[in-house]
Amino acid sequence: MAFPTLAGGGGFLKKVGRQMSSLYRQALNELAGVFDRLDDTAVDHAAGMIAEAKRIVVFAGGREKLQIMGFAMRLYHMGLDAHVEGDMTTPPVGPGDLFVVTIGPGEISTGLALMQVARDAGATVLFITAQPDSRGAALADYVLHLPAQTMADDQGEARTSVLPMGSLYEGALFVLFEVLILKLMARLGISAEDMRANHTNLE
Repeated sequence: MAFPTLAGGGGFLKKVGRQMSSLYRQALNELAGVFDRLDDTAVDHAAGMIAEAKRIVVFAGGREKLQIMGFAMRLYHMGLDAHVEGDMTTPPVGPGDLFVVTIGPGEISTGLALMQVARDAGATVLFITAQPDSRGAALADYVLHLPAQTMADDQGEARTSVLPMGSLYEGALFVLFEVLILKLMARLGISAEDMRANHTNLE
């Protein structure tokens, strides 16, 4: 198979550059569309739930877990009692605690089971999803609807994103969590310098 080379390949490189720029722009426009549809008062309510919680434990599966783990790290940097479900040091939850769950497609068996355990223990459940009428949403005390494509609607005519499967939802989660941190910093009077003091030195 012949591959294009740099020599005499200026036209090819320009074409690739234009294509890549177009893909970046389309992905960013799709993310912007998600937040154009997001109810910011719901995000404020979620921030209030987090701020008032005695303890916060977070859960997600797959690539969503990568996003919510980063969120838990920032909550810890803020000095909040935050943990990731499944870690060996995660404490039990109970009254006054908040279980934050994100399941974009609305349900996975592990998530549903853990939400029920948290409810039975007296904890409050904050559920982030693209499917507000799902079984997961029915188990939650509060549902934050993040309207982005997931694997629940990534095929056929339902597909709306250039990104595959649940990538749009996962990218939107990152932005949502960063904005939630900004809202919490303002609500709790925490500065970036305060957070930096809690950053690990073991690296």
